[in-house]
Amino acid sequence: MSGTLLLVEDDSAIATVITAALEDEGFEIAHCSSIRERDEKMDARTFDVMVTDVMLEDGDGLASLKAVRESAPTMPVIVLSAQNTLDTAVRASDSDAFEYFPKPFDLDELVRAVCQAAGNRSETPELTPSSDGDGMPMVGRSPAMQGVYRMITRVLRNDLTVLVTGESGTGKELVAEAIHQLGSRRTGPFVAVNTAAIPHDLVESELFGHEKGAFTGAVAQAIGKFEQANGGTLFLDEIGDMPAEAQTRLLRALQSGSIRRVGGRQEIAVDVRIIAATNRDLAPMIEAGAFREDLFYRLNVVPIELPPLRERREDIEVLSQHFLAQAAEDGLPRRILKAEAVQALEARNWRGNVRELRNVIYRLALMSREDAIDASSLTDILGEEPSFATDADEDGKGGIGAALDVWLMREEPASGTVYASALAAFEKPLIEHALGQTNGNQLRAAKLLGINRNTLRKRITELRIEPDRFARPV
Repeated sequence: MSGTLLLVEDDSAIATVITAALEDEGFEIAHCSSIRERDEKMDARTFDVMVTDVMLEDGDGLASLKAVRESAPTMPVIVLSAQNTLDTAVRASDSDAFEYFPKPFDLDELVRAVCQAAGNRSETPELTPSSDGDGMPMVGRSPAMQGVYRMITRVLRNDLTVLVTGESGTGKELVAEAIHQLGSRRTGPFVAVNTAAIPHDLVESELFGHEKGAFTGAVAQAIGKFEQANGGTLFLDEIGDMPAEAQTRLLRALQSGSIRRVGGRQEIAVDVRIIAATNRDLAPMIEAGAFREDLFYRLNVVPIELPPLRERREDIEVLSQHFLAQAAEDGLPRRILKAEAVQALEARNWRGNVRELRNVIYRLALMSREDAIDASSLTDILGEEPSFATDADEDGKGGIGAALDVWLMREEPASGTVYASALAAFEKPLIEHALGQTNGNQLRAAKLLGINRNTLRKRITELRIEPDRFARPV
């Protein structure tokens, strides 16, 4: 690969590394550190590819790309940024950036992107209106969240169906809202429905509507969520809890682009983008016949998996600051977190994920006696974190029972979903505890749990548990 590249980067160390890597690939590099120098170099010659930082010494490199597009409309632009937010990723997408890399970036990935951009430089980018990015609901700069941001930007200009997965409290509805608010359907309605919160015999009526007299209690015609979302986005939360008959009708609606109200005969065309979400593992449900495999493939066109908070602990500080600011806007005292308090928060388990963190930060803002919250204040207010140990506590209730009480208060699962939701939350730690008690022996662990050994093996595989780590030398 060869070509000419304009590198706009005011960090000399980063510029040196990028230059060396790309010169090894045969590129001729012209380096500058400001918007003014960039424009001067572009006036003097043409380039095959540009790599630019966002925050430059004389302005916002991303905001000034409009001028670049006017003078070099076919030149691919790759954006680098230390401002690693969804706002930046979306701005890069709206500016028709060929690729966006948050700092710190993988140098090999950057080199591959530059080579690909140089090979595609004859293609003319499609320009779209930019978004001002106000009110971005998602916060986080971890590599895991950067992957989520990049997936979101890839689906903004199309109507592909998206399946968002992740544990409770990770922000699945926020992803759906971001895709709608920043995408081409932003002027249409956004309709969200939690299928787990609807009685099973009313799910079809809720989604597709019903005609008068369709069933006992149907005293008037009702418009369903599909029709309400026409021209916009329909967000189907907890799709894994949808009953079988409703799954069949949903599949038909996705295939045909039309719905029929319960008790009706008329086919009604609907123009709806579907975003579905679940905190359940659909693969074993498909094997058990509880979820239609063909519906799964219809929904899982673009999968977006949200990481649990324990896998993005580097985001806890910025999330906490975000929630403290929100709490102050909501009328609570303005607080700050000392470094030791941040470290204590990062060490917690966060089984309730970002939702739990938000509630904890609001509690700290309300109950702290000091404006600057330290580690001891945090412990005084929150207490010691409950564990999943099975030893009885002072009241005679096992640690799992105490944790279950906390979980029920934290999650507030919808009526009729407590068993399935609790099983999803507690099954993995329970199996891990049994393996720990039996030194990793699966046969003894199965006997301890009172389940078949093959069943235990299957769940260990599905839950991605590593039994070997529980084996202790004897």
